[in-house]
Amino acid sequence: MPKQVPEAELNAVLEAVGRYPAEASIKDISKVLEIQLPHRTLQRRLALLVEQKRLTVEGRARGSRYRRSPVELAGKIAGGAQATANLTIYVPVSPEGNTVKQAVRAPIQDRHPVGYNRAFLDAYRPNDTYYLPPETRQRLLEMGRAPDRQRPAGTYALQILDRLLIDLSWNSSRLEGNTYSLLETERLLELGEVAEGKDAWEAQMILNHKAAIELLVEQAAEVGFNRYTILNLHALLADNLLADPQAYGRLRTIPVAIAGTVYHPLEVPQLIGECFDQILATAAAVADPFEQAFFTMVHLPYLQPFEDVNKRVSRLAANLPLIRENLSPLSFVDMPGRAYVDGTLGVYELNRIELLRDVFVWAYERSCARYAAVRQSLGEPDSFRLRYRPLIADVVSEIVGGGMDKKTATAFIRRRAAEDLPLEDQARFLEVVETAVMSLHEGNIARYRLRPSQYQKWKETWR
Repeated sequence: MPKQVPEAELNAVLEAVGRYPAEASIKDISKVLEIQLPHRTLQRRLALLVEQKRLTVEGRARGSRYRRSPVELAGKIAGGAQATANLTIYVPVSPEGNTVKQAVRAPIQDRHPVGYNRAFLDAYRPNDTYYLPPETRQRLLEMGRAPDRQRPAGTYALQILDRLLIDLSWNSSRLEGNTYSLLETERLLELGEVAEGKDAWEAQMILNHKAAIELLVEQAAEVGFNRYTILNLHALLADNLLADPQAYGRLRTIPVAIAGTVYHPLEVPQLIGECFDQILATAAAVADPFEQAFFTMVHLPYLQPFEDVNKRVSRLAANLPLIRENLSPLSFVDMPGRAYVDGTLGVYELNRIELLRDVFVWAYERSCARYAAVRQSLGEPDSFRLRYRPLIADVVSEIVGGGMDKKTATAFIRRRAAEDLPLEDQARFLEVVETAVMSLHEGNIARYRLRPSQYQKWKETWR
């Protein structure tokens, strides 16, 4: 006769998972578990709770992430006021969005299994079909546009890049269950300092976001809804996080399953490739940047074109038109994870976009408010430095990394200016780079991707 598992143990594990607003790894759970359970025992308890539909799980092996299931949470609402309080963090939703919310919150056994519906994609006609009503698009434009919108693509994002890197990296990672705090994220990105007691994959996820955001901003005039951009976004975001190194930046050739939903994505590689190209072509043809962004958030995760990291790719790809048009970026500030998941499930299971649309509009309004304040505090940017920002950073990094002295550095800057800039900009470039090098200190070297040890070694030769 199988050994009876004490209900008290299961409840303790559930309470531990419930302390995390998004998702929790087994290591996270063990840290806050109020009873002592051996690692293998905890694994078995988690597996049993998943089997009982009281938890859902995403990922495999060490990458498994657990969250309270809608079924279990519904029972808690009836049983106590505290659970109800924990569920009140949500975004304002329309009546249509609320209908979707209630449908995806139903017990999973009551939801009808569905597969990928290509007709949902085929029905969309760029600049004829609109997921966002005209008044919504106009409101978002009025909120998101910057006074210097007519400047070169990416100017606005470059101006607020330091803040954007932290905000978007943290919030997008948080939506995936990452437990880094905002301050820990800031120290990781600016100083390379890994937080104590955190899993290595969490730091890797955040650093991957930084690299992907820099691609979008620094190549704003070149990137777009094409294979180069989206595949490379995936490669950057997935770096060192997938078991198969061949899967970085490659469309999947294997089936995938998504825990906590009755949706089953496409499995035929040829169809995945066809739909992926159709999504990119459709998105590229959409004229309105907000419609473009939201279309991407709907259809890329729905297709699940990659083995993993699909939602992260969609969140950053949604910023492509916003960065290009010098609009406020979308960084998911204050976004409740449950609302984002529910909205995505509405697309997966029902092909209903209303709840995800409510989430998108609310998130963009929050982002606009944040970056309006950030921009006001920064003042007017130097357009020359913005235009040549990547080259300036590259030259400064090479000077320090190469251990150059002042004479060698000056000759190197002149040579790079002659190779890469028109004659009329070369003298100003020399001045800007020399000023940047002379202004280096331990508090600003991270912007040039320099390590403290490199800086200290270079200082000894800088004479």
